[in-house]
Amino acid sequence: MRYHDLDEVSYSLIKEGQPYQKVLGEFLLDWIDKKNTIVLKTSGSSGIPKNIRVEKQYMVNSALATGSYFDLRPGQAALLCLPGNYIAGKMMLVRAMVLGLELDWVAPSMNPLRTMDYCYDFCAMVPMQLENSLDQIDKIKTLIVGGTPMSDSLREKVQDKKVNVFETYGMTETLSHIAVRKVNHGATDYFETLPNVKIHSDERDCLVIKAPEISKEPIYTNDIVELQSDQRFKWLGRYDNIINSGGVKLIPEQIEGKLATLLKKRFFIVGLPDKKLGQKVALLIESQHKDTGLLEKIKTLETIKKYEIPKDIVCIERFVETGNGKISRPETLLLLQNGKDI
Repeated sequence: MRYHDLDEVSYSLIKEGQPYQKVLGEFLLDWIDKKNTIVLKTSGSSGIPKNIRVEKQYMVNSALATGSYFDLRPGQAALLCLPGNYIAGKMMLVRAMVLGLELDWVAPSMNPLRTMDYCYDFCAMVPMQLENSLDQIDKIKTLIVGGTPMSDSLREKVQDKKVNVFETYGMTETLSHIAVRKVNHGATDYFETLPNVKIHSDERDCLVIKAPEISKEPIYTNDIVELQSDQRFKWLGRYDNIINSGGVKLIPEQIEGKLATLLKKRFFIVGLPDKKLGQKVALLIESQHKDTGLLEKIKTLETIKKYEIPKDIVCIERFVETGNGKISRPETLLLLQNGKDI
């Protein structure tokens, strides 16, 4: 597709397309206008969703960095199966335009490969899409997975797959991922930054990103990390999720990783008010019925420490989600505090 044909394609998508295609058309119109900047919407997974304005050139630079890291070349086939409302979907479009990829798109769904017979060189998914596509995932050569961390059980399930799976680290402010880590065929616990990205940590042990090609200023995050170098780090959890229980600081995401082998339904760990401890560790499960034997099962885990064992288990019929399907911990907690759906 020639670049100057995009206006015709955009109008066609907006006028005749399905809802997910209209969103893509609207983005393409914004992309080809005469402005140097574009407005992006954050997901709201770690706070209130907001609009931010970024340089289009920064998005081009991000696409070039991804292309360089994964050796993407003109004419290779890519699949867009993410919503176009948020940065991950938008950047797939930008990569296709900048790198000359042949892009197909399908309506976002939990199993985007179910009707696909074609094979693709490159694709991006969220963990739930990968989970539901395991029997067809070898239709993809290189898959990047982001949005939320992959569970240990999901990582295990892709070890014998031919597809090269990479977990990504990024956010709207970093214009999709700025670091990736291999999940299979040479898996590592550490994320490696893309070209021209350097990192360090602040006094909270939270990641600070210096990436002049996508941001004029350093990007300060609330992600607690273990640094290996100025280009490699291990993600531990969110600073704003830390639980202070009797003076012991606990990272919920670390506890969640230990519980993932026991729980099939969606869940997360949170600190609830406690008169004695200040905060107590609580397990929130998306379920209508409580498993009366779950606590005893948790206590048998060899990896879990005594102070990490939940003091309370709460069932919520349905977690609150952000616009792109992530669990909204703050809003789900508010639901809990209001005593609804418990």
